Amino acid sequence: MSVRPPENWRAAFARANQALIPLVGIPAAWLIVMEIADLLAGIIARYALHTPLVWSDELAEILFLWLAMLGSVMAFQRDEHMRMTAIVGKLGPKARAFIDVVAVAVCLAFLALVIHPAYRFAADEVYVTSPALGIVDSWRAAALPVGLGLMLLVAILRLASIADARILFGSLALVGGIVGAMALIGPWLIPLGNLNLVIFFVVIVGAMVILAVPIAFAFGLATVGYLTLTTHTPNMVMIGRMDEGMGHIILLAIPLFVFLGLLIEMTGMARAMVGFLASLLGHVRGGLHFVLVGAMYLVSGISGSKAADMAAIAPVLFPEMVKRGAKPGDLVALLAATGAQTETIPPSLVLITIGSVTGISISALFTGGLLPGVVLAIMLCFVVWRRYRGEDLSHVQRANWRQIGRAFVVAIPALILPFVIRFAVVKGIATATEVSTIGIIYSALAGLLVYRQFNWRRLYPMLIETATLSGAILLIIGAATGMAWALTQSGFSAALAKFMTDLPGGIPVFLLVTIIAFIILGSVLEGIPAIVLFGPLLFPIARQVGVNEIHYAMVVVLAMGIGLFAPPFGVGYYAACAISRIHPDEGMKPIVGYMIAMLIGTIIVAAVPWISIGFL
Repeated sequence: MSVRPPENWRAAFARANQALIPLVGIPAAWLIVMEIADLLAGIIARYALHTPLVWSDELAEILFLWLAMLGSVMAFQRDEHMRMTAIVGKLGPKARAFIDVVAVAVCLAFLALVIHPAYRFAADEVYVTSPALGIVDSWRAAALPVGLGLMLLVAILRLASIADARILFGSLALVGGIVGAMALIGPWLIPLGNLNLVIFFVVIVGAMVILAVPIAFAFGLATVGYLTLTTHTPNMVMIGRMDEGMGHIILLAIPLFVFLGLLIEMTGMARAMVGFLASLLGHVRGGLHFVLVGAMYLVSGISGSKAADMAAIAPVLFPEMVKRGAKPGDLVALLAATGAQTETIPPSLVLITIGSVTGISISALFTGGLLPGVVLAIMLCFVVWRRYRGEDLSHVQRANWRQIGRAFVVAIPALILPFVIRFAVVKGIATATEVSTIGIIYSALAGLLVYRQFNWRRLYPMLIETATLSGAILLIIGAATGMAWALTQSGFSAALAKFMTDLPGGIPVFLLVTIIAFIILGSVLEGIPAIVLFGPLLFPIARQVGVNEIHYAMVVVLAMGIGLFAPPFGVGYYAACAISRIHPDEGMKPIVGYMIAMLIGTIIVAAVPWISIGFL
């Protein structure tokens, strides 16, 4: 029989964990509101009043790091940090329960190792003063120890509330034993040199990812272990790299575009766009499938978040598609494929991340990403045409021109939004970071004045969801930045550069290897972590080989998208299944054809640089 700790103790720990949720969530929600207000004030002061607010960016950076850390805490509380569960999900209930507790224990180990260095890092920032606000940087840097400390507390409370003591102590003993054993053999690891990169960043990271440890914590623990046991670098350097990765002001676009995506769904703008497209193509064989491809393209130009895109489109289209006889498996397969197809459509979060870690112009990336998405859309539409050319539409009534015109008029405010966003960036009204606030204000006004759909009660849950998703993404970026720094300092980047530049066959072989590598990386690490890790290493090599940076970025993003949304490992595929409420097994077979079309489209984009750079 299982040994159980006292029921009242477990209940008390569980209640304490629940009590933390609003204590973290309410400040995180207000931080998003304050960021929107701050950036909007900066735009108005600079563009309309011609008196820039010199302190606006500094305040945004301070608030942003706090938002990133509190969002990470919320993602940890809600168990929404990104992790790969494809293998663990196939285990039995008892084994899966044990692995889940091991994953929490691994997170606890990482947090316990970095909490003191984080405190020291924040304390040392007292000697740095912001030029505009004139306050010490410790006010900003304190977000790191506070956030890590809260996650440490949550981990302890979650473990303490576990019913089965054997699972609890067994998992703690396993993780503690491995950490202790690594510490004991530390002196024997130093002479191994770069072989340690394989041990820590391939074997150990791979094992943790397979065991469903959240990716951010897997990266973080492996990096801390590598620095501690094989170098003389203090762990505070890891905290500094996390601060650098998570606190980049460009990344503020992530939470704001996520919130914008949720807002267009709530205000009815997404439904209006889909309704217009359906009136145009609903009578065509496979028409609603074509609408799905087109709608995802349009919505991606607004939200930048694949999860937000799919959540906005699937509930609107899927019920009618099922009525017309579409199989659920094919629906989720096409939804996942369009998620990969639209990865390059601005304002893609992956493109924003590439710009932040490589220094490439985000405006140029946004311009270069439009046509590759069209090429892949054409490939997907070809597969749809092949599959549905015999569809029976005898029961479907074709919309007349009057109905189409009415749907178009209703959809005009929604259809304009992508162009408003692009116009604001191109004309210099707002930066790529600020432009999301224009989209948010535009969408709110459209919902209130045009569509008359604005549920005030949904705002707080939307802010919480935004903070949670953003925190999960940003913690990965922070941990991956530290990991990338360790790889660079080890000399790995130089070795990789030599290998890639020495490949026979020139640019075609280099691009082919890139496609294969990033399909694998996208399926294992997801897009943003892979970019943060390997972008700073591979983009300089691409320049050296002679590949245009924008062209290379499109190839990388499309390849990663295939890996991210392709089963059995692609996390994006399972997100599509969750949003559409369709079992993953149903889409496994139908998605093969779509992914082959995506691969062919990616090869075409790689072979024809003009598709990516023709309009620059």
